[in-house]
Amino acid sequence: MSARHSRPRVGIGLRAPHYRELLGTLPALDFLEVHAENFFHAGGAVLAVLEAVRAHYPLSLHGVGLSLGSADGLRETHLDKLAALVERVQPEWVSEHMAWAAVDALHMADLLPVPTTDEALTRMAEHVDRLQTRLRRPILVENISSYLRYQDGGQGDLAFLAGLARRTGCGVLLDVNNLYVNAINHGFDALAELHSLPADCVGEIHLAGHSETPLGLIDTHGSPVCEDVWQLYRAAIAHCGPQPTLIERDTDIPSLAELLAEADQARCCLGAPVHV
Repeated sequence: MSARHSRPRVGIGLRAPHYRELLGTLPALDFLEVHAENFFHAGGAVLAVLEAVRAHYPLSLHGVGLSLGSADGLRETHLDKLAALVERVQPEWVSEHMAWAAVDALHMADLLPVPTTDEALTRMAEHVDRLQTRLRRPILVENISSYLRYQDGGQGDLAFLAGLARRTGCGVLLDVNNLYVNAINHGFDALAELHSLPADCVGEIHLAGHSETPLGLIDTHGSPVCEDVWQLYRAAIAHCGPQPTLIERDTDIPSLAELLAEADQARCCLGAPVHV
């Protein structure tokens, strides 16, 4: 699946500090992304904001808690709530992570990497098939940042996602910052990894910031996109075309103006007109 359009599209994540200003000014954005789990309630003020936003912008629902890579299956309650939200707001994209975050009744506070083995690929493909059947649409699956690697090796994350796409018809949400963070932390060639992913698999791109620590890079989504990630983004565009691109910021939330400026920088990379 490839989400190609007649013109490049750029969006930002919808965050609570910007609700009032965004709805009051309606800046020239092509879409907004929200974390699906924040809107699982059947009503209330937060869902009312989402529906107000939906009247003006296409939405991307980005899940963080379904645990597609878990060995013990998908959580029925979580799946029910996601399906109800998708039916209610009819997003343009639905995405989740190449990760596991739960075992038995225990839910982790992080997205943990899956082993990139054939066995893990088969299990994850079963979960993606089930999710797509339930939602009656293809989804996008995102590569995550990681800080440890499994001893049994396996293929690269993007080659794993390419195999998942071939088996299930899902697309790939290419997080360029996560690719960069992992390349630095684990010592591999980011460009070679990028080119292991067939161009037509990519349906959306994420850009975010990270932090440098003595132990390596940490994917924090708490700072502007750095120049090295912008350069890798340009290489990604050259490889897979001008895919819809999201600026992510989840901590140290800046002003709306700052996020819009980064969105314009992405537009410049895509060769699209900058909104003024």
